[in-house]
This record gives sequence, structure tokens and C-alpha cells, in this order.
Amino acid sequence: MRPLQILLLLCLAIPPAWADTLVLRIKQHSLQAELAATPQSREHGLMQRQQLCANCGMLFVFPRAERHTFWMKNTALPFSIAFIASDGSIINIAEMQADTTDYHQAQGDALYALEMNRGWFTGNAIKAGDKVQGLEQAPVGQ
Repeated sequence: MRPLQILLLLCLAIPPAWADTLVLRIKQHSLQAELAATPQSREHGLMQRQQLCANCGMLFVFPRAERHTFWMKNTALPFSIAFIASDGSIINIAEMQADTTDYHQAQGDALYALEMNRGWFTGNAIKAGDKVQGLEQAPVGQ
């Protein structure tokens, strides 16, 4: 193979979630969020991920605000999830165990959900009612 062909194959192998990221702020904390705004990217989420940097996560963007539900089947790492209203306020936060089918649901109509390493929200004193800044840069969910 030629170098250009190899480069093209490598570019095609990068998952779309890695290509699209967004910087968000909650209180004084900045984080880098991979975007999951399509049905396919939301369905795959962070499954089979073996590590996630300390201030990295995934922002799930939905087409409409609802009481969305998550589970952790085929997910190797434990995560915390914040369900977020359309105005950027955190509705509730749930702690999720790796590779389980336990349901975790928004306690109100959420347009977004943010998954971070387990304990990230608690460790940074982030709670329900806090505002997430930077969501206006997110794409519209499909």
C-alpha cells in the first residue's frame, strides 16, 4: 500500500465520537466531551472503552427533552451520569456500575446526558441545579 492509502484507511478508522468534541464548564471545572448526537453514536456511547482521561466524558444530545434512560451493558468502566435540561441545569446525577443492565433515568425532561468517570461530579462538588456552560455549541440531536 502507498502511504496515502494507509493514511486514508487510518482516518476512516477513527470513530466519529472521537472526531467531534466540545469543551464544557461546570462551575470552575472544564471538561472535554465527545459528542453523541446521532442514534448510532448514542447507542454505542462509551461501550468497550478501556479508559477515559480524568476530565473527559461523553455528551449525549437528544432531538427532544424527555425522561431518557441509560444502562451500562457492554461498558467496561463505571461512570457517573448527569441528566441535563434544555436550559443547561443538571436535573439529577446517577452513579452507574460497569457492565450492568440496571436502569438510570432522568428525573425530569432532559435534552442532554453527560457521562464522566464514576465519582467525577461528587469529587468536584457538582450537584443537581448546577449549570453546564457551552451546550449552545452542541449540535442538534438527530
